[in-house]
Amino acid sequence: MKFFILMSLAMLFSLTAVTKSRSDIPEQFKWNLNDLYPSVQVFKQKRAEFSKKIDKLAKFHGKLGNSPKELKECLDLFFDLNRELDRLTTYVSLKADQDLGNSENQKLKNETFNVARKFAEASSFIQPEIISIGEKKINEFIKKDKGLQLYKLMLSRVLKKKKHILSEKEEALLAKTSMISDTAYQTFAILSFTDMPFPVVELNGEKVRLNQAAYTKWRSNPDIKIRNIVFPKFFGTYKEFENTFGTLLYSQVKKDWFYASAEKYNSSLEAALDPNEVPVKVYTQLVKEINDNLPSLYRYLKLRKKMLGLKELTYADLYTPLVKSVDVKYDYKDAQKIILNALKPLGKEYAKYLNRAFAERWIDVYPNDGKKGGAYSSGNAYDVHPYILLNYNGDYESLSTLAHELGHSMHSMFSNTYQPYVYSDYTIFVAEVASTFNENLLNHYLLTHAKDRDMKLFLLGHLLENIRQTIFRQAMFAEFELEIHKRVERGEALTGADLSKLYLKIVRKYYGHDKGICKVDDLYGVEWAYIPHFYYNFYVYQYATSLIASTHLAQKVIHGNQKDVDEYLGFIKSGCSDTPINILRKAGADLETDVPFKTTMKVFNDTMDEIEKLLKEKN
Repeated sequence: MKFFILMSLAMLFSLTAVTKSRSDIPEQFKWNLNDLYPSVQVFKQKRAEFSKKIDKLAKFHGKLGNSPKELKECLDLFFDLNRELDRLTTYVSLKADQDLGNSENQKLKNETFNVARKFAEASSFIQPEIISIGEKKINEFIKKDKGLQLYKLMLSRVLKKKKHILSEKEEALLAKTSMISDTAYQTFAILSFTDMPFPVVELNGEKVRLNQAAYTKWRSNPDIKIRNIVFPKFFGTYKEFENTFGTLLYSQVKKDWFYASAEKYNSSLEAALDPNEVPVKVYTQLVKEINDNLPSLYRYLKLRKKMLGLKELTYADLYTPLVKSVDVKYDYKDAQKIILNALKPLGKEYAKYLNRAFAERWIDVYPNDGKKGGAYSSGNAYDVHPYILLNYNGDYESLSTLAHELGHSMHSMFSNTYQPYVYSDYTIFVAEVASTFNENLLNHYLLTHAKDRDMKLFLLGHLLENIRQTIFRQAMFAEFELEIHKRVERGEALTGADLSKLYLKIVRKYYGHDKGICKVDDLYGVEWAYIPHFYYNFYVYQYATSLIASTHLAQKVIHGNQKDVDEYLGFIKSGCSDTPINILRKAGADLETDVPFKTTMKVFNDTMDEIEKLLKEKN
């Protein structure tokens, strides 16, 4: 499923301003779902037909090892059904998100996902049977039936799971635990997003309930007095529930280790990375590289302190924009032209799909009453095209988000075009590479054409902060996550106080507290309790590795030749036809070496050089 809602924390807690009812928005700015199904009636008919086809899988149950013919017929049917289901679920998901208040659309979505569960249950026998057939017999089948060549890689991936598959009874028992496996996260979500008694504070004469959305909005306020109210009040609330959040996160980490050890993995980290075929070395090397390059972060923090005119930099000063936001607006048509020009180096085929996205209404552009907030790209509809949800408001962030989501969509479009369905779905590990690659090219284009010094400073500052938050901060989270899992794997217990003590130690190391670079008060050790991603089982490191890879690839395209462009296009054409590490390596970003990271750190330091040069000119 290529349904990307890989949100930053800011997006996760953001609120979208409501402006118009959906009927007031011109059709040209709304996605065209008729490309999926011409009407709801046709959709329901197709869904009913699909539901009946599911029963056809039953005739293959227990027979996949009988002959190559039966194995191939079963796999053909399974992937045909899966392909059809992707189209069905895309339609209802998009329809529901365009107006969350429409109960009929929500009902349509729920009914369709019930059908999806029926399909998952009906096809659950396939992988265990393939594993029971064994590698030797599977290879004999492939030699006898050329039609099975298509599934050779897929079958080898299934067979690799053999050592982590338990007996039939054990697997059945493990499967039943799924009913309670998300209890820690669900409790965290209810407590954090619903039941927490967040304080009401007065900010700029306005009474504000300081929940997650308000914190995200006000933490970047240029008034230091406001920031010094927001930070202690917000995290003080989490501190009151430190013991509860500690119990929840400890339960989550124990759960991760339970499943990892039950499935015969050496660590929770190995169990989390193995499904995406990512070596543990990639994770541990990221943490090491970041620690080795903390002096570059310290340099940035000193620059931030200087540009903000502060006597002392504190943890509450990290989100204030380095440069006052430049008053520039981008009409949606202008945004399209800018993006087409910025991505022009990628060639005619890439431009063709971009133009199609704009002309054929792949994009739902503006906010409306009830529309889902944030932005995402859905590339599930293999036989149609990707779709993008936006909430465009004409500022720089909207322009950047449009380029970002188009990166996802082009990745999906090229993968769907050049790969058979079975290998079109690229892994989550590489999902943010194409999107942040586009942001890199957009930033380069705008900088090249910026004549105003303040605009250049704004763009350069945005680039620095993106690297700080996406690489350094996410790696900091990754280091904390790795350490708490290691402690549980050693048999240690964790309390909220333990977690805060460890987190504070890591945060102070990253921000140079003991070196006098950025003061981090004791209270902010509880920040871990605010981060939902710690319940996602080693997820955050991928934000960092993706931006490192995309920055390296963007530099190759910007300063390289046609070979570098072709290698990048090869990456977005690859789907999951190889391991994600090999796919990136072929594109020129080998994440098992330090080369991409060194490129990224060079960009980070060169950007600071440029800012310091502009500041001297200004003075």
